Amino acid sequence: MLFILTIALTLASGQAKFYTDCGSKLATVKNVGVSGCAEDAKECVLRRNTNATISVDFVPSTDAATLETVVHGIIMNLPVPFPMPQPDACKDSGLNCPLKAGEEAFYKTTMPVLKSYPRVKVEVKWELKNDSGDYVCIMIPAKIN
Repeated sequence: MLFILTIALTLASGQAKFYTDCGSKLATVKNVGVSGCAEDAKECVLRRNTNATISVDFVPSTDAATLETVVHGIIMNLPVPFPMPQPDACKDSGLNCPLKAGEEAFYKTTMPVLKSYPRVKVEVKWELKNDSGDYVCIMIPAKIN
């Protein structure tokens, strides 16, 4: 019985997350949240003419004086930029720049999902980066409705 319980707990704790890390070289991503997206979802549903909120908890491995938010939708292997209202990740996002290596950082922002966006499946590539490289790089499978 103990063996079965151990297997069940191992499987439950190893459930897949809805996002994948795509090269967070200068930080360790601890958690990602997207409004309306369950932890075990296969894809997030982004509704047109609304706002989507994303939050990322991470621990930088090096200090960062500045960070920029760069977002692309990957459609048929082509990156399409998603313009951000505030590309400076250190403003209005909860980050207190400069970031210190080893200290957990909490980033949260809202992105408009414009009515003009087509109804498509898309991989959202979300990056927080500077001249040193990618601190955070995550891929989020999504469907724009």
